[in-house]
Amino acid sequence: MTTGTPAPPRAVRTAAALTFLQGLGGIALAVALVVRVLQGAPSGGPVLGAAGVLVLWFGGVIFASVMLFHGHQGARTPVIVTQLLLLGCAWYAYGPSDQQLLGSLGGIYCAVVLVLLFTSDGRKWAMGHVEVPEGDKAD
Repeated sequence: MTTGTPAPPRAVRTAAALTFLQGLGGIALAVALVVRVLQGAPSGGPVLGAAGVLVLWFGGVIFASVMLFHGHQGARTPVIVTQLLLLGCAWYAYGPSDQQLLGSLGGIYCAVVLVLLFTSDGRKWAMGHVEVPEGDKAD
């Protein structure tokens, strides 16, 4: 690797892959909003604005998850922030929006990613304290 750091442990790579899927889901939501406007939904301006924000945010999420998967330690923070923001969205879906199933599943997904990022090996890797065992290294 060109960064001089060891490859991320398996838990961090798994968290990166799960975050990549979240990014794809956000981009798909943006595309669905644009399609809705093209089909004649009222108030197209705000909907297109929201779609643009989603593309920017989740495009960044995809970029950060790819960078984290490839072993860039600085990408861990944007992935953590994304999980915390989406955890808030899951709480809102669970409570005020009265969508308990959707909120629960989203919250569990975010919590799993956070747990994977904060494993002992993941924290040691992020701080650069130890070499990751050979069996856990990315190819």
